[in-house]
Amino acid sequence: MDRGLYAGIRRKLVQRLPDGLILLSGASPCRRNGDVEYPFRQNSDFLYLTGVPRPHCRLLIDPRRGRETLFIPKIDNHYRIWLGDLPGPAEAKALYGFKRVFYNDRLPSVLKAQADGYKKIYADAASLKLVKPPKALKPAQAELRDALDELRAVKASGEIALLRKASEISSRAHLAAMRQARAGQYEYEVQAVFEAECLKGGLKHLGYPSIVAAGRNAAVLHYQENDAVLKAGELLLIDAAAEAEGYSADITRTFPIGPRFSPRQKDIYALVLEAQRSSIDKARPGLLAAELHLHSMRVIARGLKSLGILKGDESALVEGGAVRLFYPHGIGHMLGLDVHDSLGGKRRCLPNPTKVPVRFNARLEPFFVITVEPGVYFHQAILSDPKIRRRYRSFVNFDKASEFLEVGGVRIEDDVVVQPEGAPLNLTSVPKDIDEIESIRAEALESSASDAVPLRSIPIT
Repeated sequence: MDRGLYAGIRRKLVQRLPDGLILLSGASPCRRNGDVEYPFRQNSDFLYLTGVPRPHCRLLIDPRRGRETLFIPKIDNHYRIWLGDLPGPAEAKALYGFKRVFYNDRLPSVLKAQADGYKKIYADAASLKLVKPPKALKPAQAELRDALDELRAVKASGEIALLRKASEISSRAHLAAMRQARAGQYEYEVQAVFEAECLKGGLKHLGYPSIVAAGRNAAVLHYQENDAVLKAGELLLIDAAAEAEGYSADITRTFPIGPRFSPRQKDIYALVLEAQRSSIDKARPGLLAAELHLHSMRVIARGLKSLGILKGDESALVEGGAVRLFYPHGIGHMLGLDVHDSLGGKRRCLPNPTKVPVRFNARLEPFFVITVEPGVYFHQAILSDPKIRRRYRSFVNFDKASEFLEVGGVRIEDDVVVQPEGAPLNLTSVPKDIDEIESIRAEALESSASDAVPLRSIPIT
C-alpha cells in the first residue's frame, strides 16, 4: 500500500473543500442470500481516500485543524473466531498512515467536538444515515460527490501504477485463455483459465463479471451465461479483467476457436482493429470524447459500406443511426476504481456537438485513463426486426448483413493513459494483430493434437 498516494489525494480534496468537515463511510458486507455474504469490496470513494480495504470504517477530515481521523470497528472474540482479526488503532496507524485512529463509537463525540467554526459538513449518504451531524452543520452531499468525481478523473502516478499492474496481469490471463481455448470446451472452462491466471498473479478480485462469449453469444454485449460449447469455425470474445488494490483493468479480445479467421471474420476483425488503432492515436488532450466516438463510427461506417452491408452517404449512416445497428455502444469510458469510472464532475460535462448520443463527453486531459473499445456485432433479433428493416432499408443491405451472422461479434479493447503530448500510453499488451493471433492459435492447437483426451466437463442443466 502506497500511503503517500492516499495522503496526497486527501490533501487535494481538502483544497477543493476547505470550508467544512468532510465525512465518508466505508462499505459494509453485503448479503448474497441466507447468511452468505458476497466477498467484501470497499466503497470506491473511501478506498480512493484511504486505501483501507476493511469493512465498517469511517473517515473524518477537519481541514482547518489539519486533522484526519480514521474510525475502525471494534471486534470481539466471536468475530475473531469466525472471520479473523482486524487491526486495532495502533496497528491501523502504521498500516494506513493515519496519526489519529479511533473506534467507531467515538465518531459522534469527535464530530461534535470538531464542528466548532464550521457551517457545512461534506458527507455521503451512508454517513448521514449513520450519524446525525450537529444542527449547525448543513449537509452538502452533492458538493462532495462533485468534488470526488472531479478529482478521480485525473489519475496520480500511483494510481496509474496500480492500473498498469491490473492490466499487465489481466493481459497475461487473456494470453493464457487464447492459448488454452479448444473446440468442445465450455465457455466457463476458458473463464476458469483466465481467472486462475489472475489469481496466480496475486489479483484476487475481478473488476466485473467475466464475459466469455462464443459464436453468436458475442453479439450480446454483456453476455453472462458462459455455459455454451465452443465450436470450431466460431469466434470467441473474452471481455474480462482483474483489479489491483481496487483499480480495475478492462480488456477485450476476440479470436478464432480454430487456427484461423474465416474470410468474413477476418474482414470484420480487420475493420474493428482499424477503428481501434486510429481512435487510440487520436486520444489526445483537448479532443472531445464525443468527437472520438464519432471518428470511430465513421471508420466503421466506411468499412461496412465497403463490405456491402451499408449503403448511402456516410454522414447519413452515422447520424441517422444505421451504424448503431452494428456498433451500439460508445468508443470507451473512464477507468479507475470503478470499471466505468467517474465522468469528471460538472465542470467537465460539456454539450454534445455531434448528432450521435454519448454517455461521456469531456475534453480529454493528461492522465485521464480511458478504454478504447470499438466493436461490430450481428444480432439475429436486430437484423430480422420488421420495424428496423423498414426504417433502415435505404441504408442497410439486410440480406448481406445476415450472411455475417456467423461472425457474432468482434470487440477489441485496450486501456490507455492520455499523455500531455503525443499518442497515449497503452497499458494493454495482449496480441491483437491477425497474423500474431493466428500464429498463437495454430501453435496452441498443434501442441494439443497429441495430448490425451481431455476430461469432459459436466454441462450445467
